[in-house]
Amino acid sequence: MALTAIVLGIVFVIAVFVIGIFNKLVSLKNRNSEAWAQIDVQLKQRADLIPNLVETVKGYAAHEKETLEKVIQARAALTGAGADVAKTAAADNMLTGALKSLFAVSENYPQLKADAHFTQLMTDLSGTESKIAYARQFFNETVRVYNEYQQAFPGVIFAGMFGHTQKQFFEAPEEDKKPVSVKF
Repeated sequence: MALTAIVLGIVFVIAVFVIGIFNKLVSLKNRNSEAWAQIDVQLKQRADLIPNLVETVKGYAAHEKETLEKVIQARAALTGAGADVAKTAAADNMLTGALKSLFAVSENYPQLKADAHFTQLMTDLSGTESKIAYARQFFNETVRVYNEYQQAFPGVIFAGMFGHTQKQFFEAPEEDKKPVSVKF
């Protein structure tokens, strides 16, 4: 009788321990999904600003067709990337590069820079870019915590059994990691 109680007690403690690990993995995975959803929301908000920005620039700089087409193509790639972190990161980086080109073009048109609609769009876009940067940082933090838990004891024992795999960070492309050269 006492032996049975001890065995049941040990089984109960092990079950509680395993359930705790499972619940922690689920919680971390859901937090990571939530962080990804925040990036997605901010990227969609930026993508929604792009058509208005393109139309405004088009009115002043119609002959800058190639730059405008690159922005439109990059936006389409971003909206079509889905939930794939690598595809979304690549498309986001492509859009960022296209927007840099668009902003460079806008520097050549003083009337465009003075346009109230353009100025408001640029302000909105700047705010959205800040939110995207924060969302990326938060996402990468959740990925780090989730991956660390899977790699550390006791998560390393149970993560694979429960179907949890390492997540991928949202990383900047190699060209953005190179040092900037400033010449006067």
